[in-house]
Amino acid sequence: MFAIAITLLIIEIGVPHVVGTESLSEKLVELWPSYLGYAISFLVIGTVWANHHNRFSLIVRSDHILLFLNIVFLMCVAFIPFPTALLADYIPGTDEHRTTAVAVYSGTLAVTAVFFTMLWLYAAGNHRLIDRELDPLLLRTMTRRYVLGTILYIMAFALAFVSPTASLALIVVLALIFVLPEPEGSRSTRRTRRRSERG
Repeated sequence: MFAIAITLLIIEIGVPHVVGTESLSEKLVELWPSYLGYAISFLVIGTVWANHHNRFSLIVRSDHILLFLNIVFLMCVAFIPFPTALLADYIPGTDEHRTTAVAVYSGTLAVTAVFFTMLWLYAAGNHRLIDRELDPLLLRTMTRRYVLGTILYIMAFALAFVSPTASLALIVVLALIFVLPEPEGSRSTRRTRRRSERG
């Protein structure tokens, strides 16, 4: 699903067609909104993909609710190419159109973040579906990280109505933060005990 969504991003960048004495280089430069949308969405989807993979490496059981939440989350991811195309088409337009396009884009990412966080909270609550040996401190750190990220994505949506540029900047910053390695400590409490016993 993630690979398909990323592939659809590049499909939205059409090859320019030169007519008469028009300049191909100028036509390519005119596609800058499409390049921007592609770059931002590629970074966002790639980051979400990595975090989704990492979280499911800790989820050792599943149930119907988890599967449902994951399906809704993946539905949001699959939808991202549409607001990306909308952003590319209308970001150079009027203030009203730009605001609407950025609001739809940031709103989509906010909803995606909400369902991702719901999925994690459901799986991690009372170690419902995750490895019961996971370090509780690390578990709390990851949970706070996702809750805070969701709040900031919602803020990016609200910010779109004030400053579309600032909204997109916040989205890029969030993607860069979440692509960074997580804090050390993903080892189980059992492994921690073993190290302390050896020491």
